[in-house]
Amino acid sequence: MFDFQKLTVYHRSKNFRKLIRSLLNENKFDRTTRDQLSRASMSIALNIAEGSSRFTPKDRKHFMVISRGSV
Repeated sequence: MFDFQKLTVYHRSKNFRKLIRSLLNENKFDRTTRDQLSRASMSIALNIAEGSSRFTPKDRKHFMVISRGSV
């Protein structure tokens, strides 16, 4: 198990991704909106995972800030 998989925030980001996917499936959004929401929701989890592998607190914080921006 990777370190990021132990983080509560990572699991919440995965649940958020599922929520966004179901929202996109249930509603008719234009292509651009669908793409942006889908990519942003995926970016949250990916940045948390990448940030957790960084060695310095400053590097980790940088990826968490990017992840928060995707929300």
